Amino acid sequence: MPSRLLFSLFLCLPLAAETASSHGYLVASDGVKIHYLVMGRGTPVVLIHGYTGSAEGNWFANGVAAALAGRHRVVALDVRGHGASDKPHDAAMYGDRLWKDVLELMDHLAIDRAHIHGYSMGGGITASLLARNPERFLTASFGGSGIAEADPQWIAKAPKDKEGSDPQEEEARKRLQSRPDRDPKALEAVRAGFGTGARRTAIDLTAIRMPVLAINGEFDRPIAKTHRMHRELKNFRSVVLPGKSHLTAIMAGYMPELYITSLVEFLNANDAGGEKSR
Repeated sequence: MPSRLLFSLFLCLPLAAETASSHGYLVASDGVKIHYLVMGRGTPVVLIHGYTGSAEGNWFANGVAAALAGRHRVVALDVRGHGASDKPHDAAMYGDRLWKDVLELMDHLAIDRAHIHGYSMGGGITASLLARNPERFLTASFGGSGIAEADPQWIAKAPKDKEGSDPQEEEARKRLQSRPDRDPKALEAVRAGFGTGARRTAIDLTAIRMPVLAINGEFDRPIAKTHRMHRELKNFRSVVLPGKSHLTAIMAGYMPELYITSLVEFLNANDAGGEKSR
């Protein structure tokens, strides 16, 4: 049987007992309750979902967590303002709290070092963590995101991205917007707070020594998001998903197998020498 078919069948099978997910809550140092999911055993990998998404929708419904759990302890949090986490309506409760919650969750679970993978907004949070606490991470990977050029001269020099969109993007957007756990006022506060925190983080990519990966849809500005990373990172790989846009690169029912296989292969290749959680 072709390997592609075998992999697709695997994603459709019920989860075995050893890869069943468990739920937990962390009360952050500012009193906000953070919901998280854990699956599997092995080298820890922390997953951070995108804006308006959730841990369940971004990583579990589409098979990403199950694929990683074969060799990893998968930890996926609902970013505050999302999913089953608390949803403050004050923008001051977001900003830098988004990346601090990740470190507090790692400490709560006694995880010294982990792989980290963030999608879209989660990529911005990942960048903030790399800028401040790179020693806590074995690798960093970005989905639907990256670290863009900051210098106007380099912005002008970057090749242009292909124009277009996946025809299924609008359908995927409507599905995301219909989620019952959405709190519009909280999401507005997240957006306002994120602009003063993770999104504006300055980072010296030349100082990053760990392996870094970016996975972006062909119609999701992959060049603009990774041009600087190609120039400045010592160990970087970019994967472009043909025909995919921002949401169809990750949402269940739209995402290509290449997203999962690229992430699994990257983490497996860089597990050697990594610390397992205590």
